[in-house]
Amino acid sequence: MSSGVHIALSAQMTMERRMSTIAVNLANMNTPGYRAEEVRFETLMSKPGPDGVAFASAGQAYTSLRSGQVTYSGNPLDVAVQGDVWLALQTPGGRVLTRDGRLQMTATGELKSVAGHAVLDPGGTAILLDPAAGQVEIGMDGAITQAGRTVGSIGLFEMPAGAQIARYGNSGLIPDGQAAPIIDFTGKGLRQGYIEGANVDPILEMTKMIMVQRAFESAAMAVQQSEDLTQQAITSLGPGT
Repeated sequence: MSSGVHIALSAQMTMERRMSTIAVNLANMNTPGYRAEEVRFETLMSKPGPDGVAFASAGQAYTSLRSGQVTYSGNPLDVAVQGDVWLALQTPGGRVLTRDGRLQMTATGELKSVAGHAVLDPGGTAILLDPAAGQVEIGMDGAITQAGRTVGSIGLFEMPAGAQIARYGNSGLIPDGQAAPIIDFTGKGLRQGYIEGANVDPILEMTKMIMVQRAFESAAMAVQQSEDLTQQAITSLGPGT
C-alpha cells in the first residue's frame, strides 16, 4: 500500500475520532456543568529526512476546563461556581468534582446533587441541614446559614495541576490526584440562585462538524483515487507479465 493511502487512512482515523467528540459535545450542550471533550492531534514522522512522510496520530482526548455561561434560576439551592474551582461529591465511584450546582435537600436534611450524591464540605464530610429551619442562604465562600445561624459550608476544591481526568456521568470529573480545598477566595466562590451551563458553543461545534465531514470525504476520495490508479497500473502491466 502506498504512502498516500496510509496518510489518507490516518487522516480518516483522526476525523472519525474528532467527529465522535463533537457528537458527544452537542448531545450535552444543555447539560449544566458539562465540560467539552476535545482531541489533541500530533504528527508522526515515518522515514525522517528529505523524503519523510507525515502521518496524523489517532488523537489524544482531553477535557476542556474553561467556564460555561451562567444563568439565573432563582432557586436558593442552585449555585454557580466562580473561578477555577469545583464542588466535590461523594459517589459510589469515589470523590467526584463537578460544576453542576443544582443542589437539593432531602427530607432528612442531606444536601445532595441533582443525581443524589452527597455534597461535601471543605473537610470532605457530607453536609447535613435542618429541613425545618427555613430558607437556606449560601455565601460566596460557601457558608450556609439558616435562620441567621451558620449550619455548614460547601467545599470548593482546586483541580490538581497536570492531573489526568476521567469522566463520571455527564458532568463529573475524577482527577488522578488529590483535590485540595481552597482557603483564598479571591476571584473564586459561589453565586446563589444561578446555574452554570455547559462550556459547549453549539455554533462552533456545528462548524467543526461540517469541516470534519468534508475532510473525511476528501480523505476517502484520496484513498479511492489511489486504488483506481493501482488497478489501472495492474491492468496495463498485466499483459506483459
